[in-house]
Amino acid sequence: MPVTIDGPDFVALQVRDVEAAAAFCEEHLGLRRAPVSPPHGVVFDTKPTPFAVRALLPGVDLADTARPGLGTVLWFRTSNAHQLHDQLVAAGIKILTPMADSPFGPMFSFEGPEGYALTAHGG
Repeated sequence: MPVTIDGPDFVALQVRDVEAAAAFCEEHLGLRRAPVSPPHGVVFDTKPTPFAVRALLPGVDLADTARPGLGTVLWFRTSNAHQLHDQLVAAGIKILTPMADSPFGPMFSFEGPEGYALTAHGG
């Protein structure tokens, strides 16, 4: 029987400024840093899959792309998508897609650290 994978076990965004990206995640998304992070990134205590922001890997130049992560969809679960939406709007965070119904509850997309498109759903 062939070996298979179980699914995503860790998700990280490559960013130019790790501390600024980590501050965005803490201040606007309410994420908490995990007790241990590698020297090149910040890991957050997210369940069930750990999430991090990390320094660019060799050969990656985000200046060469129209939007970091183009083609990748990263969804975050929240207890109240409407309230999070309103908090982000009040903080001046750019909303990319308006609030809409989805099979996973209310959802919207917003501009995260360094221009990544992130989606929040739930509640």
